Amino acid sequence: MKVNEIRDFTDVELNQKLDELKAELFNLRFQHATNQLDNPQRITEVKRTIARVKTVLRERV
Repeated sequence: MKVNEIRDFTDVELNQKLDELKAELFNLRFQHATNQLDNPQRITEVKRTIARVKTVLRERV
């Protein structure tokens, strides 16, 4: 996701998105630990998206 797309969300939507991304990251880490992960780069993408969402939430405070 791009930052411009993230900024279009409301605070409630951002918090929901953050929860979804954290759950996805957990699942990706679990798959990685059991050698079932097809694309390890996806972990990095999700972590960066989480950071972007947190940054936008922090800017609004």
